[in-house]
Amino acid sequence: MEKIFEEIVHIMNNDYAGWKDKKGRDNPKYFLQKIRELQDEDLLSKEVFKDIVEDYLLDFNDLHIHFNVAGLQKEKLEVRGFRVRCFEDRLYVTHVDSESQLEPGMCFVSLGGRSIPELRERHHRLFNENHAERENWTPILSLYDEGEVENSEGIRQAISLAYYEKKPYKPTYSVQQLTGDAILITMTDFADPDAIAKMITENQATLDSTEKWVIDVRVNYGGSDSSYYPLLPYLMPEEGAELADKDEKMFINCTVASANRILEELENQLGNTEDEQAQLFLKIFQREWIENKGRGFVEFDFSDIMPDTFIKGRSNPESIVVLADFMCGSSGDSFVETVKKSNKVKVIGRATMGLNDYANLATQKWDEGFEFMYPTSRLSRLDTGRGMTGIGIEPHLYIPWTPEHLNVDVDMKCALGVLSSTSILVSEFANQD
Repeated sequence: MEKIFEEIVHIMNNDYAGWKDKKGRDNPKYFLQKIRELQDEDLLSKEVFKDIVEDYLLDFNDLHIHFNVAGLQKEKLEVRGFRVRCFEDRLYVTHVDSESQLEPGMCFVSLGGRSIPELRERHHRLFNENHAERENWTPILSLYDEGEVENSEGIRQAISLAYYEKKPYKPTYSVQQLTGDAILITMTDFADPDAIAKMITENQATLDSTEKWVIDVRVNYGGSDSSYYPLLPYLMPEEGAELADKDEKMFINCTVASANRILEELENQLGNTEDEQAQLFLKIFQREWIENKGRGFVEFDFSDIMPDTFIKGRSNPESIVVLADFMCGSSGDSFVETVKKSNKVKVIGRATMGLNDYANLATQKWDEGFEFMYPTSRLSRLDTGRGMTGIGIEPHLYIPWTPEHLNVDVDMKCALGVLSSTSILVSEFANQD
């Protein structure tokens, strides 16, 4: 584990796309000493090691960095069985799947005897957001075994918190009919280009004939940008839109080590992908990594995939609303940023996660289930102070998250108002604060 930690430090100071920007931020000597002391005392378990590595990585302030250790008991029982969201110094229960003591709408006023503001100060290293509604409290919940909750009638009670087995994630790619002449497209990730292509093919007639769309990516765990390319002709206006930003470039840190890791992954992806457009994207990406291996920061040539970045669209749909939120990241960020270039799209809700200042992950694996994922690409917007970390891609129409969202789909109600040009309804939600 000491050797693995030293390799992670090397990666973060050589292969990681943000190593120049964040040089000197980390303190590897402190954490290495901690590892050695615990090792000498025979207290360095895999669980403890994972916590130390994650603590070290916090100094890089990059949610696109992941360290996983397979087979841990903590990983098997890693969730509290519910999710929360912060509003006015309370943690509102937004979803319950295993914890029978809780219901959506209940709120925590304290954990471990500490108020929510106290906890925010105590664990400030785990937060780096510009608004409470963007805070991820899941790591904090794992640190406390009791809390005080309040129900809808204002009655408080102390409860003990347990761990539950994490339920398997099932992606959603669906097209549903809404009231009137609108449809709802839901995509919870862009990880499966074949599934999204199938969704489009199976609903071709509906997509071609429906004038109003709502696309829900409020929860979208990312994947590959190429997965949503088949949707672009629908999303762009008939007269066309320019998708490229002449002032924006993406540079990839093509070290030899990263190239070897990425190329192995690309071989696996090519073997498991059938969609022709996605295959082409992966092959071009593969070619660029091979040609630029060992050259450091370079700009890849994607002209074979998209020789003309001015994309003409279709007449249908006429108007589109995209629902966004903090749990939309990576390729989800890219999707929201791309559709904002179309004048027939309105993005409403809340800003996305904002992961793509540094993206295109490479993976280093070790024996016994150790796995480290880190970004290899860097956006030039960082040089002019326009990064998205902690900010995200902002919507056209911001709708603050409130506990009302637990009873009514406020975002969807507003989306239908936008599509039907109900200006009074739009104004009502736009003016909330």
